[in-house]
Amino acid sequence: MDIGKKIQEARLKAKLTQEQSAEALGVSRQTISNWENEKTYPDIISVVKMSDLYSISLDRLLKEETAMSNYLSYLEESTNVVRSKNRFAKLIIIISYLAIWAIALIAFWFFTDASDAMGYGLMYLWVLLPVTTFVLSLLIGLNDYWGRLKWVSAVTFGVMYMLAEYATFSAANMNTFGTINAPSFEMVLIGAIISAIGLGIGTAVKRVVKQK
Repeated sequence: MDIGKKIQEARLKAKLTQEQSAEALGVSRQTISNWENEKTYPDIISVVKMSDLYSISLDRLLKEETAMSNYLSYLEESTNVVRSKNRFAKLIIIISYLAIWAIALIAFWFFTDASDAMGYGLMYLWVLLPVTTFVLSLLIGLNDYWGRLKWVSAVTFGVMYMLAEYATFSAANMNTFGTINAPSFEMVLIGAIISAIGLGIGTAVKRVVKQK
């Protein structure tokens, strides 16, 4: 039996119409029809959703048979695509933060003078960087990037926040008075808290959406 027939049979046993299945899976009725007629294949996420919706195990739904070999190859390929997209998204998050962090730092030293350095520094440290930290942490939580290790990113954001302050206000102060000061380690806690809030909200929203 091919995958289309298996999907259709599972839906009929669950006593669901194509319209009801489409609404539950978040796709169009035509998409359900295309899957059952094997005009297109469902991706791995949709297969997992169908397994729950139709109360059928993945093993039974995807039991390997000769007629399904093309679909199993498709699933493997689509899974690799998802992984590749996730790696790319993680890289974008890292690059985005580092770019904003570095550009703002450069602007503080090379594009401001003594009269507006204070205002710019405050905007950078208390508006731009915290907002960036919160938004990126929210995205990490929403997409569950790095799994449980995502909470470690809160510490990383905190350290970067401390370094931002040390490389701007503290560095300018040390340069003016010819002294060497220790970093303000409490800034790590502030940055970590901002990040943890974003991670927490993102993770909570993901769980709520998953339960619907």
